[in-house]
Amino acid sequence: MLLRKITLEEFGAYRGKQSLDLTPKKNKPIILIGGLNGCGKTTLLDAIQLVLYGTRARCSGRANKPYETFLRECINRQADPARGSSITLEFTVAVDGREHHYRVIRSWHTSGKSVKEFLNVFVDEQYEEKLEAGRGVKPEGKFSRLLSEGWADHVEDLLPLEIASLSFFDGEKIESLADPERAASVIESAVHALLGVSTVQQLRTDLVALQRRQKLSDEEQHLLDNINTLEQERAAVLEQYEATHQALAQRRTDLGKVERKLETLERAFEKEGGSLFERRVELETERKQVAGQLAELRAALAQVAAGPLPLLMLTDQLKKVRKQAQQEQVAAEASQVLDVLAERDEWLLELLPAATRKKIIETLEADRAERSKLADLKVNFNLPRDALSQLAVLDEVLVRDKAHATDLLNQATEVAEHLAQLDRQLGAVPAQSKVEALQLAREEQLQEVATHKATYERHAEQLTELKRRRAYVTETLARAHHEFVRTKVKAEEVERIKTYSEKARDTLERFRVALLERHTSRLEVAMLQSFKQLMRKQALVHDIRIDTDKFTLILSDANGDSIDPGRLSAGERQLLAVSLLWGLMKVAGNRLPSVIDTPLGRLDSRHREHLVDRYFPNASRQVLLLSTDEEIDEYLLGRLKKSVARTYTLVHDDTEFTTSVVEGYWWNSGVPSVA
Repeated sequence: MLLRKITLEEFGAYRGKQSLDLTPKKNKPIILIGGLNGCGKTTLLDAIQLVLYGTRARCSGRANKPYETFLRECINRQADPARGSSITLEFTVAVDGREHHYRVIRSWHTSGKSVKEFLNVFVDEQYEEKLEAGRGVKPEGKFSRLLSEGWADHVEDLLPLEIASLSFFDGEKIESLADPERAASVIESAVHALLGVSTVQQLRTDLVALQRRQKLSDEEQHLLDNINTLEQERAAVLEQYEATHQALAQRRTDLGKVERKLETLERAFEKEGGSLFERRVELETERKQVAGQLAELRAALAQVAAGPLPLLMLTDQLKKVRKQAQQEQVAAEASQVLDVLAERDEWLLELLPAATRKKIIETLEADRAERSKLADLKVNFNLPRDALSQLAVLDEVLVRDKAHATDLLNQATEVAEHLAQLDRQLGAVPAQSKVEALQLAREEQLQEVATHKATYERHAEQLTELKRRRAYVTETLARAHHEFVRTKVKAEEVERIKTYSEKARDTLERFRVALLERHTSRLEVAMLQSFKQLMRKQALVHDIRIDTDKFTLILSDANGDSIDPGRLSAGERQLLAVSLLWGLMKVAGNRLPSVIDTPLGRLDSRHREHLVDRYFPNASRQVLLLSTDEEIDEYLLGRLKKSVARTYTLVHDDTEFTTSVVEGYWWNSGVPSVA
């Protein structure tokens, strides 16, 4: 089992959505996660257990709280409780040589005074089920509900809770295991669960059901016949599915080959100018249209030029004509007024007294003289009386024609450039003989690709239908088995089965004892090797034995004398506890991830170096190491670096009371190593 990724959303101190990639690398099993005390390291450890085990999870902060209360308290204090929190864990498990990808999403939110919990399980990205507070909620579509309804049992097959408590541990658990009496219960549960002894016990418990030979009634016989029929049908569907799956893979390969060949032909065709050759008729038609458009624009320009537009070149002369027209208009008006003014002046002089007449005469004569000057022109073109209004209309016409001509010129320029571009493209069109063979081969390859694609899609549709049939038959078979189990077994049959099952259980008990002795012996050797690798004092403990009755550890020196564990220092007892966990993982084959929270505790510098050099890189094929900056400091990080695949730092905002995930460890993440 390998943990791949965990995503926390509004969980505990983690605000918003925070993700960590937990995938190890080749020869680099360690994922190092740093954080000061209170930053969320233990919360991360709790999250892994909570998403897997739900109400059965052994989370550090739960204690004796009701599960709903614990979930409510796990929602980030700044988040909306109605939206709630979620944890997503992705991991892979190898079964029968094939790796399966799991994605488990556990989410919850408050609804009034209650808490609603949901569980979404995806296996190889196939949606299985959604559970709400333990009750299945069926979404649209047909699917199997077996996995999600039995997730609590299924996760026990993947990673039993008792084993998880040994695989996921913190410094406090290591210190508690340093107590020999408390370690005894751990050794007992580990030997039974991790090493398979409990499986033998379960076999003894389940033997009655497995050994039954039923005398069936007609109804029960019908049920059994139906099960046999369904099993045969399922086997046939699975065979067809496998054959279709292989055929689909072959069709995918064939399709890839012909598509790559088509790509090669397309590139060659394009290189020879094939796209221009295919568009030559289109380009010629477009050129004819553009040439006609250019001719129309030039004709329109000629028509505009045939009007008053050329007068724009005589701007100064037009100004002089306008000025002359104004002068002639003023002269004509002055000439008409002079005769009238002479009659008016004679009439006015007769009315005036003789004393004032002289001065008035001078004034009137001066006025007539001034008007006479206006009427006297050096040059008179005898322009029409409406010459000024005609010139004003001409100005408006010239402004309009100038704007129109400018627009036509711009259009003509653009169209001319377009025409030149089309001429260049037509000039680049290759000869038909040059691309004809490539064009024919390309068309043939297009037909072949279409044929292969149709074949591939047909096989894909068949595979989809077989998936549907497989799911339907599997679900129907499960219902038939469930119905068959519910039938009653006759009393005399049960008595007879009890007799035989007792004999088998006696045999299994003897097997359990032998298996226990064998695994205990292997564990003793693995623990001793681990302890000697971690200790400074190589000669302190010569042998380690496990009492199979009490499951206590018996230490002895080179002389065979018993060593009281109380004589060991606190650090040595802690290393003994680590050796116990390491030995269990070795005997189990290192197939489970190890999640270790604040592991260095009371150890001195030499023991810390041994733990860093010898234990962490070899504890398992995946090790999640949660540490403070004082435990894995810059010096120890240098020793550990060659085994580290990824590093993260948990950064806590003391003002917002929230934690965020930053890539890199303190000294290469930009995060200060002290609060």
